[in-house]
Amino acid sequence: MMMRTRTTPIQSIHPLKFDLGLPDNFERNLIPKYPDHFRVLKASNGIGCLQLAEWKPEYAFSALQRSHESKNGAGGNDEYRPFKRGQAALNFPMSFPKGYGGQKKVRAWMDEFQKLPYISPYDDASRRIDPESELMEKRVVGVLHELLSLTIHKKTKRNYLRSLREELILPHKFTRMFTRYPGIFYLSLKCKTTTVALREGYRRGKLAEPHPLARLRDKFYHVMRTGVLYRGKGESMVNPEMMLNDAEEEEEEEEGEEEDEGSESCYDETSDEE
Repeated sequence: MMMRTRTTPIQSIHPLKFDLGLPDNFERNLIPKYPDHFRVLKASNGIGCLQLAEWKPEYAFSALQRSHESKNGAGGNDEYRPFKRGQAALNFPMSFPKGYGGQKKVRAWMDEFQKLPYISPYDDASRRIDPESELMEKRVVGVLHELLSLTIHKKTKRNYLRSLREELILPHKFTRMFTRYPGIFYLSLKCKTTTVALREGYRRGKLAEPHPLARLRDKFYHVMRTGVLYRGKGESMVNPEMMLNDAEEEEEEEEGEEEDEGSESCYDETSDEE
């Protein structure tokens, strides 16, 4: 729904399927179940594409808009009505690295940025916005924010987004936004892989609102790790139900730990799963 032509090559989605929680064979087993949502077709160059079958306005609502709606409410709020029509500014949650956000120039720049009108990533902005304007830059930030919000772990590899650049109407050097707005995004260079994460998605190094699939993956990882420890000692020594309970207890203990002062460790821990 964010694509310029409401169409995208299926091969562009494949690298993101783990991050989006899609099964390996989603184009064969998942898409045919929803003919009122999607259709599969071939482009002129023979590449298989996924196309939106019907525009559903109830889905054209970004994570940032939902967040502000839950905080402000929609009932009788005069400030909320113009926001829902796309005429008001919405603030992006920001969490700066230590010592960065306190600089006066940075605060002044971010204040001006937040005052700009918010353009939904689901709106067609190809014709009515100057591509060199600050307004377009805020739109690009909004698109990247929404993409990361749609992922299971609120992060993905930077190179996975490049194949979607043209359809999302992103500039050639759109990846500069990740370092230009460190209060919104976090770049990790761990394991020689550039991973971009959404800062607001994490608290104390853990997902702030874990997706059910993220919890299941954590349990699976714990079971696999425990299996290695008990390998060769007999199956009777390990109770599968006990291991799942241990995984939940371990997760609760980790969530109760004190927040690490350094911002680097916060996201480096999340990259270990990869």
